[in-house]
Formats: sequence, structure tokens, C-alpha cells
Amino acid sequence: MKWTETLIPTLREAPADAEILSHKLLLRAGLIRKLAGGVYTFMPCGLRALRKVEQIIREEMDRAGAIEVLMPALQPPEIWQQSGRYETARDVLFKVKDSANREWVLSATAEEVITGIAAGEINSYRQLPKNFYQISVKFRDEIRPRFGLMRAREFIMKDAYSFDVTDEAAQKTYQKMYDAYAKIFERCGLKAFAVEADTGVIGGKFSHEFMIPAETGENEVAFCEACGYAANIEKATSGVPKTATREIGAAIEKFATPGVVTIEVLSKEPYKVPANRQIKTLIYMAADKLIIVLVRGDDQLNESKFAGKVGTTLFRPATAEEIFEATGAHPGSLGAVTSTRKNTQIQVLADERLRGANEMVTGANEDGFHLRNVSIERDIQVSQWFDLRTVQAGEPCGKCGKSLKIRRAIEVGHVFKLGTKYSEKFNAVYLDEAGARNMAVMGCYGIGVTRTLQAVVEQCNDKDGIIWPLSVAPYRVCITPLNVDVNNEAMKVAEKIYAELTARGVDVILDDRDDRPGVKFKDADLVGFPIRVGIGEKSLAKGEVEIKPRGAGVQAVKIDDAVEAVMKLVGK
Repeated sequence: MKWTETLIPTLREAPADAEILSHKLLLRAGLIRKLAGGVYTFMPCGLRALRKVEQIIREEMDRAGAIEVLMPALQPPEIWQQSGRYETARDVLFKVKDSANREWVLSATAEEVITGIAAGEINSYRQLPKNFYQISVKFRDEIRPRFGLMRAREFIMKDAYSFDVTDEAAQKTYQKMYDAYAKIFERCGLKAFAVEADTGVIGGKFSHEFMIPAETGENEVAFCEACGYAANIEKATSGVPKTATREIGAAIEKFATPGVVTIEVLSKEPYKVPANRQIKTLIYMAADKLIIVLVRGDDQLNESKFAGKVGTTLFRPATAEEIFEATGAHPGSLGAVTSTRKNTQIQVLADERLRGANEMVTGANEDGFHLRNVSIERDIQVSQWFDLRTVQAGEPCGKCGKSLKIRRAIEVGHVFKLGTKYSEKFNAVYLDEAGARNMAVMGCYGIGVTRTLQAVVEQCNDKDGIIWPLSVAPYRVCITPLNVDVNNEAMKVAEKIYAELTARGVDVILDDRDDRPGVKFKDADLVGFPIRVGIGEKSLAKGEVEIKPRGAGVQAVKIDDAVEAVMKLVGK
């Protein structure tokens, strides 16, 4: 490809709304252009890199035995209602209406479609296992799209769905996909690691996410360097000790705390109640029902864990009005001591760290008052105990006891073991050898293709621009003659090297622009071509060209050896 025959609209400065480095570089290198918030056009070089990521995914999916299909993005809402996700995923579903005022859903994932296909087409154990995948456009109704391709309204995803005869067989498929994902990200030049993860609105028994370390990542990961434990903060647990148990002492005592509405203020003079001896009382509205949640004063509620326990993502903090109506008090004076509760029918969920705690302090359900000498077992009727807290850095690992660390990361892939959740909803059954009906055991596996592309840019760059891994670079080699006159020796040598490399299957771009050398070199570094071949009068006078791998020094090579030198660098 000749530079003048394509379109690479580089920018010296990034647009003001580009927040993170990879987003800025994608725009500055002319790889993408914004149409609207969360909606982007892939420019020629960006599309070439994207297609290479897709090809790597296809090759590894095919190698793992998956079968490629293509399912519609436009889907009837009835199948989403049948699965229950029309409600549980309503905050992210794009919905449109046609000219007949009929509603449609724009696909975010395709569990409903593929399970319906399996239910209609697979009826015998002889047809299993099967694993279907597609690479297609998806939609998500992001309230605040940001970070370029990282959180977009329209994106490309690889989603796969497996069907097996038993749980044990499904576990083998899960492991195949897990291994394939590790290979995919390795081939894309990414340093990815797997972590335990929350199953979210997709549901299922368990899942793993594949993460890319990045300070700009929207996810936090807790990990242990000693034993290798790693989990998304939404799922992570630790070996942090429970609240120290003291003897159940005197009866509850109410004391005045005028104007005290925070854990921090109660811990200071004149009250001096340490945060770890306070009970934090939160009230949520979940699926139109109030729920009281208790965590220790120095802990934070993990809302993802909470959502998993109550079985819905449709929840929010209760309003001050809802709280007052239910308790007779305002936030800051709330508690769950049974004798002070106005409505004892409200369910109480408590974090495991509070189990057995006594001599605690909590709100009295009366503005301006708190209670001391509270014993959880004696004074509070807990409906259910769960792990509800957010892990903090420095806590002991639950597996080996060493200190946990927390770092930010970008999620690029997610594998789920679904079990029979969707098979039951869509009657995806098969007959076994004895003729008995069984539910197919499912798994699902997603990779954000466009997100993976940006993750490569986020991880592979320097002060001059992108440093593409050879495997996903839009062009592996950029030939840069400093004089582009067709009769000049530099251009003749450039054309010769270009033709020979192209004939040998190397992706090459020839920068035939009549521009200053500095501009051409800066653009090549910005776009990130892994290898640049510079051809100027000084080097030609020595019978040489200059080969410069991106991020490395210049190598002077004889003209006749240039092609072989490049072939060696590209690994061919």
C-alpha cells in the first residue's frame, strides 16, 4: 500500500475529550474517528489492526473446536423476557421501535438466541458437545460512554456458547476456552492474567476475567504475589479476621449524639468510638423491597456482592424519605436493633465479619441518638449472613496468609460456566443413551475485540506513539524514502524493496508523500509501524539503507541485504 493511496489522518494534538493515553493515540494516529459519544468509525489502518485481532481470535477458536456462526443483532424482546434479562439487564439494553411501533432489542449478548437454536436443533447426546461462536457488532446503552473503545455504545465482541451433556464435560470445555483465551492475548502481544470474577447479569456458577494491568483501567483486582490468588474486587475475599469477640456485657444503653451522622465523627471526641466497633447500617431498595444491610464501620459494602446475594441488579440506595417512613429516622442515626425497629418485616443482611460481635455501637433509629453495648446475636435479628465487604490492600490472603495487593486493570475477556440456567428457560434438552431427557450444560465466553485493540495500544506505547506488536500491526514495515521523485535513486530502491517484501507476504506501506523527513518519521512512530526502512542520499552513497525497529536503534544494512534483514525481523 502507498501512503498517498490510503488515508492516515494523523494529528499533532489529541481532541480535548480524549481522556486516557490509548484513546488519544488511537485518534492522533488516525486509527479511529468519533461519530458520537461511544460510537466510532474505524479508519483504514485501524480496521487493518482490528481485522488482525479478529483473525487471531478465529484461529484459536477454531483450534479449540468452536464453530463460527452469525446471529442477528436485532432481536425480539420476547426472548429476553423469557430469560428474565429484559428486566435484570434493562439498564444496558438498547431498545428500538419499528414503523409498526413494535419493540426490538439490539443485542448485547446472544444467550437467548443461541439457546433457542440449540433447543430446536439439538435433541440427542450424539450431537454434543457443541460450541458456537460469532464475531459481531454489539450494543450497550451506556449512560456515560468514555475512554474511546473501552466503554462504547457500539462495539465488536467475540461471544461463544457451549453445550455439553454433563457438568464434568462442561468443565473440560470451560478449560479449553480458558486456555484458548490465554493464547489469544499472548498472540496479540498482551500481558494478560486471569482473575476470579462476579457473574453479573449473565449469571452462572462461576467465571474468570482476563485482565490487562493498566493504571487507567476501570476494574480493580486483588492479588497475592506469594500464591497467585487473583480476583476482581467485586468478587475478592481475604483472610481478614472477624470482629474481636468480647463478653456480652451490660444491657443496651442509648446516648445522645446530636449532629453526629457519620462513622468518622462518632470516632472522635467526645465519643471516641473506633470505626471497627461501630455497625454501619445501610438501607437499599432492591426489586421494590427495602433491605437493611450491616457492615462494620471501617468496611465498605461491595455492591456487586450484594447484587449477587439478592439476585438482582435492579437496586439503589433508599431515599431519605423511604428510610424515614420505614425507620422513623434519617441516615446517620439508623440501626437494626430489633427493639428499636419500626418495621421488623424488613430483611436484614449482615456481613460475616460482624458475626459474633458484641459491645458494638449503632444508630438508635432516632435522630441524634446512638446505642452502645450492642450484641449482634442478642440484639439484632439477622436474616442472612454473607460476605458483603470490599477487600482492602494489605489484608491477608485467604489462601496463604500473605499480604494482598490491589491494582487497576482493563477487562478484555470473560469466561462463564452457566450450568443449566438458560437451558431451563428455553427447554434446551437432549436424550441420553437411556432415552432420558436432560438439560444441556452451558458455558459462555466473551472477548471485547475493539476493547482488546485499545488495550494493546494502552500497554504498548512510548512518548512518540504506539508500538504495535508484529501480530496486530496495521502494516509491519514502513518504507520511508526521503526523496519521492520517481527518477530519484531513493525512490527506485524503495520501490524495489517494497515489491520484494510484498511478494514475500509482508504487510508493507510505502510512504510516498512529498513531505519533510521529520514529518514522515514522526508519523511512522506515532502510528507505530514495528519496522521502518529509511532510504536517503547519505546512506545510499554507502550502498546502504537504514532499518529501525520501533523503539530501538538504527541498523545500517547493505541494499542487497535489506529484504532478508527485514524478513528476519518479522520472523519469516
